[in-house]
Amino acid sequence: MSQALRGQIIFEQTGEAVTGAVIRTDGGSYHAISGLDGSFTIKDIPPGDYQIIVSLVGFNTEIRNVKLTDNSTVLPVIELKTGQKELSTVIVTADREKNNDAQARNLEKNANQVMNIVSARAIQISPDLTVANVIQRVSGVTVERNNTGDGQYALLRGMDKRYNYTLVNGVKIPSPDNKNRFVPLDIFPAELLDRLEVTKSLTPDMEGDGIGGAVNLVMKDAPNKLLISGNVATGFNTLFFGRPFYTFDKSQIQTKSPYELLGSAYPAQSRDFNPGLLDMKKIGIKPNLYGGISIGDRFFDDKLGVLVAGSYQNSLRGSNSTYFSFNTATSDASNLPVLTGLDHRTFSEEQTRAGLHAKLDYRFSENHKLQFYTAFLDFKTYQVRDEHKTDLSVGYDPENDNYNLGYDTRFRYTHQQIFNNTLKGEHSFFNKQFEMDWSAVYSKATNEVPDNSEVHVASTVRNGVENPRSVVVLGGAERRWEHNSDEDKAGYMNFRYHLGHENTPIVISAGGMYRDKQRANFFNEYQFRPLDESKPEGTQNNLIEGTDWNNYSDIKFMVFNPLGSTGDPLNYQASEKVAAGYLQGKITSRRFEILAGARVENTDQGYYLEHVVEGLQNEGNQKYTDVLPSVNLKYKLNGNTNLRVSYYKAINRPSFFEIVPYRIVNEDFTEAGNPGLKHTVAHNADIRYEIFPKPSEQFMAGVFYKKIMNPIEFGMVLQGQGSFYMPANFGNATNYGLELDYTKFIYNFGIKINYTYINSSITTTKLFYYDNPDPNATEHVLVKNVNQTRRLAGQAAHVANLILLYKGIRSGIDAQLSLAYTGDRLYAVSRYIDNDIWESGFVQLDASAEKKIGGRYVVFAKATNLLNTPVKDYVKRINTANSHVPDYEAFNNGTMTRSDIYGQTVMIGIRFKF
Repeated sequence: MSQALRGQIIFEQTGEAVTGAVIRTDGGSYHAISGLDGSFTIKDIPPGDYQIIVSLVGFNTEIRNVKLTDNSTVLPVIELKTGQKELSTVIVTADREKNNDAQARNLEKNANQVMNIVSARAIQISPDLTVANVIQRVSGVTVERNNTGDGQYALLRGMDKRYNYTLVNGVKIPSPDNKNRFVPLDIFPAELLDRLEVTKSLTPDMEGDGIGGAVNLVMKDAPNKLLISGNVATGFNTLFFGRPFYTFDKSQIQTKSPYELLGSAYPAQSRDFNPGLLDMKKIGIKPNLYGGISIGDRFFDDKLGVLVAGSYQNSLRGSNSTYFSFNTATSDASNLPVLTGLDHRTFSEEQTRAGLHAKLDYRFSENHKLQFYTAFLDFKTYQVRDEHKTDLSVGYDPENDNYNLGYDTRFRYTHQQIFNNTLKGEHSFFNKQFEMDWSAVYSKATNEVPDNSEVHVASTVRNGVENPRSVVVLGGAERRWEHNSDEDKAGYMNFRYHLGHENTPIVISAGGMYRDKQRANFFNEYQFRPLDESKPEGTQNNLIEGTDWNNYSDIKFMVFNPLGSTGDPLNYQASEKVAAGYLQGKITSRRFEILAGARVENTDQGYYLEHVVEGLQNEGNQKYTDVLPSVNLKYKLNGNTNLRVSYYKAINRPSFFEIVPYRIVNEDFTEAGNPGLKHTVAHNADIRYEIFPKPSEQFMAGVFYKKIMNPIEFGMVLQGQGSFYMPANFGNATNYGLELDYTKFIYNFGIKINYTYINSSITTTKLFYYDNPDPNATEHVLVKNVNQTRRLAGQAAHVANLILLYKGIRSGIDAQLSLAYTGDRLYAVSRYIDNDIWESGFVQLDASAEKKIGGRYVVFAKATNLLNTPVKDYVKRINTANSHVPDYEAFNNGTMTRSDIYGQTVMIGIRFKF
């Protein structure tokens, strides 16, 4: 009677599962290959005595004797040792695969704090190309997307992007964002990463401005021997199978405005601007291109390690969008949304993403090591937004088919760069009883949007017939120049002293850091009005398509406000000096691990306006000191199970843009900065149960709670005789939730599931219309400020990920199907009561697969957004008066305000390794 022989293969040094080991009986009659979890099964083997031989390149062969009875036999776990042969003084050691899921789980298990890790291998086989898209797979993380549907900013545990920070190799980097301090993660190519760490509870040796947490991008390190790897791929976006891709003549971009070139006294004329930039160009199907290469080795008896890696991506992205503008009903005090405009928008964006990463490390001895790391990231986008607008408020008559149309086209080039250099030393003394490390850091992030141009034309439809288009007299066009930079100079120093004994080691740590951040912001805008002096008086400002112009570049303009906006408060210099020190202790026993301490951070943040603006606070400064205690307790129930409890206090500093006293006048409200804005302080608590049943598997269940004082939210604030929509501190807020994480492998198959529930509460000020109680009053409807309690901006209550994995051990095929669900989230907070904009829940389905060819090559394919699910925004109220509007949709018991479709992205390529 045939039986089955079962067992598991692990790596003796780390306990990680070994995949691909060959298990055979003596003579080779029966054999199997270990799966993703290291398990194997030899079926249909008769009872008897057998010698089991386990072999894998790079490991010593292991032999076991087993007696197979009438029942299935399970072997004890078989541990493989690294194969090593010593020839005189030369040692040849075979490398095993590193940076895989097993290593990531091991790092999570042994971490001091609550964290999640995505390994380089998991990134490699995923469908994702940027860090922003990779991070959406982590429990408790959602992403805020840009106009092309790509992830851009990470929201940790429902906390807005402002509440977390980004590190590269443990060092904070500046942001190229023109308004805020948070870093757009879509600038980072995923293939440069060794792993992605998401830290959810801070320790005293970490910077304290992470109420949501911190994201650490650990970049590739030098290998132990010569390694050359790379990839090349191509693909397309299906969105442009149904419509053209629009672009413009990039050579027409003027990198500097007339003001920058010729000074503020120069009266700019139409001839100072390139009209050729304003013409759209159609192009056919153009393939996306992707490529990367990495070269590393060690020299001088392995003392010097060198790694250079580069990545390049050029892709066409875009979206088709239906967008409604709306106001709040005032005439009947119903506070219902009234749709005032219908826009059909198409975005066409060419993205060029390049990254260069280099790392040198020199081992002077076992106790002294020096590292130098440099990274240069460059991200360019060329975007055309073509917009067809229907005015639903003025002259709109659907019964007689009469309405006004607008045609707006924007041509925008954005160029962002991050440059980071870090010199780090690691030293140990007295038989490693005393250790220290230091870092000297210089980083700079820049952002420029030169010659950002927009043209506005209009026409009317009467009785269903459209009249010729003409240039809008007021605001026919705008051209804007913006650029900003963040420059950081920072130093870090850390000391560690080891004491205690072998069974109860104690580590006392102390250290500090100092950062000097300098920010510069420039803003210059010109407005244009149509003027053709060759036409008769009275018609010179009315330029008709087909008669006076055929292309936008033909339109004759006069420059309005030729000195630009040089007096605008958005031209400012700002600085932020942060000095910090900490003291922490860690004690470890067989069952317990306690890490506790406190951090002190002193902040000196200020600004001054480049041009004095009457009536505004032209200089401002804030100084404050925070004491930030934290405790992380880990109770080890057994070797594979942890119970974690943590508490930490953290802060969030205002963005520079928020404390500058700018004014932006909109149609029915004025947006303003707030020089009196306070920084946010929060108390954070975590409890998490972790079990790692096998090296690559895990189950995590955790809860968290945050008490937030002085959270920064936008709302209506009464100042003097007027109300302003501005950032302000609205009392206190709470945020709490549940996280579940599960990973399981069964031979060739694996499953990863995570789910997060988040809830929060904050009270902010809204505008509320109500009937005037005085029947004789001239104004029948009045407005007042009222408080409304809601969830935090950007937050979704339900977030889930499901990843199905397949690894064909014999066939060399790896495949993955990834499903990401994000529930309804608060997209934008309205200044009016009950008119907040929500982003509907949606499902994104992605897939990837790869096939090994020989030992050096892999063919792979990736596809994203397979369901092409539209992303819809809506207001949670219905106004029956909107039912006559074209494309109107009652959605989720509310009113749809926007729908975006991005198309599928498909790529195929090849990787190699030598």
